[in-house]
Amino acid sequence: MAENRSDKLRRLVAVQRHLEQMAENELSETARQRRELATTIDVVADAMGSAKPLHAMFSGHYASQLGRLAQKDQMLEGIQQVHEARVLKERAKGDRLAEHMKDARALEERAAADDAIYDLIDQHVMLGAPASGKLDPS
Repeated sequence: MAENRSDKLRRLVAVQRHLEQMAENELSETARQRRELATTIDVVADAMGSAKPLHAMFSGHYASQLGRLAQKDQMLEGIQQVHEARVLKERAKGDRLAEHMKDARALEERAAADDAIYDLIDQHVMLGAPASGKLDPS
Protein backbone atom coordinates (compact mmCIF):
# COMPACT_ATOMS: atom_id res chain seq x y z
CA MET A 1 0.00 0.00 0.00
CA ALA A 2 1.38 3.38 -0.96
CA GLU A 3 1.96 5.67 1.95
CA ASN A 4 0.23 9.02 1.65
CA ARG A 5 1.80 12.39 2.32
CA SER A 6 0.09 12.98 5.67
CA ASP A 7 1.44 9.68 7.04
CA LYS A 8 4.97 10.59 5.96
CA LEU A 9 4.58 14.01 7.57
CA ARG A 10 3.17 12.41 10.72
CA ARG A 11 6.36 10.34 11.03
CA LEU A 12 8.48 13.44 10.42
CA VAL A 13 6.55 15.30 13.12
CA ALA A 14 7.25 12.45 15.55
CA VAL A 15 10.97 12.57 14.73
CA GLN A 16 11.01 16.37 15.05
CA ARG A 17 9.26 16.22 18.44
CA HIS A 18 11.90 13.72 19.55
CA LEU A 19 14.65 16.15 18.48
CA GLU A 20 12.83 18.91 20.36
CA GLN A 21 12.70 16.76 23.49
CA MET A 22 16.41 15.97 23.19
CA ALA A 23 17.16 19.70 22.98
CA GLU A 24 14.95 20.31 26.04
CA ASN A 25 16.83 17.61 27.95
CA GLU A 26 20.17 19.21 27.08
CA LEU A 27 18.82 22.59 28.20
CA SER A 28 17.57 21.04 31.43
CA GLU A 29 20.97 19.44 32.10
CA THR A 30 22.78 22.74 31.53
CA ALA A 31 20.35 24.54 33.86
CA ARG A 32 20.96 21.84 36.51
CA GLN A 33 24.73 22.29 36.17
CA ARG A 34 24.35 26.05 36.57
CA ARG A 35 22.26 25.59 39.74
CA GLU A 36 24.89 23.30 41.22
CA LEU A 37 27.60 25.77 40.25
CA ALA A 38 25.67 28.63 41.89
CA THR A 39 25.51 26.60 45.10
CA THR A 40 29.26 26.01 44.94
CA ILE A 41 29.88 29.72 44.30
CA ASP A 42 27.76 30.58 47.35
CA VAL A 43 29.75 28.15 49.52
CA VAL A 44 33.09 29.56 48.34
CA ALA A 45 31.89 33.15 48.78
CA ASP A 46 30.71 32.34 52.32
CA ALA A 47 34.07 30.78 53.11
CA MET A 48 35.87 33.88 51.77
CA GLY A 49 33.76 36.14 53.94
CA SER A 50 34.16 33.98 57.01
CA ALA A 51 35.88 35.47 60.07
CA LYS A 52 37.38 32.11 60.98
CA PRO A 53 41.20 32.15 60.90
CA LEU A 54 41.36 28.89 58.93
CA HIS A 55 39.35 30.41 56.09
CA ALA A 56 41.43 33.59 56.19
CA MET A 57 44.55 31.51 55.43
CA PHE A 58 42.94 30.21 52.24
CA SER A 59 41.39 33.50 51.06
CA GLY A 60 43.74 33.68 48.04
CA HIS A 61 42.85 30.14 47.05
CA TYR A 62 39.16 30.90 47.47
CA ALA A 63 39.48 34.02 45.32
CA SER A 64 41.10 32.14 42.45
CA GLN A 65 38.56 29.32 42.79
CA LEU A 66 35.75 31.86 42.72
CA GLY A 67 37.20 33.34 39.52
CA ARG A 68 37.31 29.91 37.87
CA LEU A 69 33.76 29.18 38.97
CA ALA A 70 32.56 32.51 37.58
CA GLN A 71 34.22 31.71 34.23
CA LYS A 72 32.59 28.30 34.18
CA ASP A 73 29.22 29.92 34.92
CA GLN A 74 29.67 32.33 32.00
CA MET A 75 30.53 29.41 29.74
CA LEU A 76 27.48 27.46 30.90
CA GLU A 77 25.31 30.54 30.43
CA GLY A 78 26.43 30.73 26.79
CA ILE A 79 25.75 27.03 26.32
CA GLN A 80 22.34 27.45 27.93
CA GLN A 81 21.47 30.25 25.51
CA VAL A 82 22.48 28.04 22.58
CA HIS A 83 20.28 25.23 23.93
CA GLU A 84 17.35 27.62 24.43
CA ALA A 85 17.66 28.80 20.82
CA ARG A 86 17.84 25.18 19.62
CA VAL A 87 14.71 24.25 21.58
CA LEU A 88 12.82 27.15 19.99
CA LYS A 89 14.09 26.22 16.53
CA GLU A 90 13.19 22.54 16.88
CA ARG A 91 9.75 23.43 18.28
CA ALA A 92 9.08 25.81 15.38
CA LYS A 93 10.09 23.11 12.89
CA GLY A 94 7.80 20.60 14.58
CA ASP A 95 4.90 23.05 14.60
CA ARG A 96 5.41 23.81 10.91
CA LEU A 97 5.52 20.11 10.03
CA ALA A 98 2.37 19.50 12.09
CA GLU A 99 0.57 22.23 10.14
CA HIS A 100 1.72 20.73 6.83
CA MET A 101 0.51 17.33 8.02
CA LYS A 102 -2.95 18.75 8.87
CA ASP A 103 -3.14 20.46 5.49
CA ALA A 104 -2.12 17.25 3.69
CA ARG A 105 -4.68 15.25 5.64
CA ALA A 106 -7.42 17.75 4.75
CA LEU A 107 -6.46 17.57 1.06
CA GLU A 108 -6.46 13.76 1.19
CA GLU A 109 -9.88 13.71 2.83
CA ARG A 110 -11.24 16.14 0.26
CA ALA A 111 -9.77 14.03 -2.58
CA ALA A 112 -11.35 10.90 -1.07
CA ALA A 113 -14.73 12.64 -0.84
CA ASP A 114 -14.40 13.84 -4.45
CA ASP A 115 -13.49 10.32 -5.57
CA ALA A 116 -16.53 8.92 -3.76
CA ILE A 117 -18.77 11.41 -5.56
CA TYR A 118 -17.15 10.60 -8.91
CA ASP A 119 -17.67 6.90 -8.23
CA LEU A 120 -21.37 7.52 -7.55
CA ILE A 121 -21.67 9.52 -10.75
CA ASP A 122 -19.85 6.78 -12.70
CA GLN A 123 -22.15 4.12 -11.26
CA HIS A 124 -25.18 6.16 -12.14
CA VAL A 125 -23.94 6.70 -15.72
CA MET A 126 -22.95 3.01 -16.09
CA LEU A 127 -26.46 1.91 -15.16
CA GLY A 128 -27.81 4.07 -17.94
CA ALA A 129 -30.23 5.89 -15.74
CA PRO A 130 -31.70 9.02 -17.26
CA ALA A 131 -30.39 12.30 -16.00
CA SER A 132 -33.88 13.49 -15.13
CA GLY A 133 -36.97 11.77 -13.88
CA LYS A 134 -38.98 13.64 -16.57
CA LEU A 135 -37.68 11.31 -19.23
CA ASP A 136 -39.23 8.31 -17.53
CA PRO A 137 -42.07 7.05 -19.81
CA SER A 138 -44.32 5.82 -16.98
